[in-house]
Amino acid sequence: MFLLQSEPLDARRLREAVSDPGHGALLLFEGVTRNHFEGRTVTHLEYEAYAEMAVLEMERIASDALRQWPTVKIAIAHRTGPVGLGEASLIIAVGAPHRPEGYEANRFVLEAIKKRLPIWKKEIYNDGQEWKANT
Repeated sequence: MFLLQSEPLDARRLREAVSDPGHGALLLFEGVTRNHFEGRTVTHLEYEAYAEMAVLEMERIASDALRQWPTVKIAIAHRTGPVGLGEASLIIAVGAPHRPEGYEANRFVLEAIKKRLPIWKKEIYNDGQEWKANT
């Protein structure tokens, strides 16, 4: 499951997508909007994406991870548009037979998304706004 959507993300849906009776580990990473950055008050974030390319790149990233950890299942969802404080902009779910490969695969996917996904983030502050690298 690879989703790019403007609606709030559903962690339960991603969890279900990677659940397997043979898996002993299920990891969910949720990147959420915090209320500050470098001493400035953040009111919300806004994300823009090249949608078709972003979903294809999510699939490629998962495929790269599966070559290293072939026994895991991976689901990724990313928001577009405005994302309020405390809301998830990214969820990565990984189901794995054991925790080491689950943690490793989840971290690999997160770092690859930050480097490769064609998504742009704008931080909206109480005193202005600024485009940021999606890191």
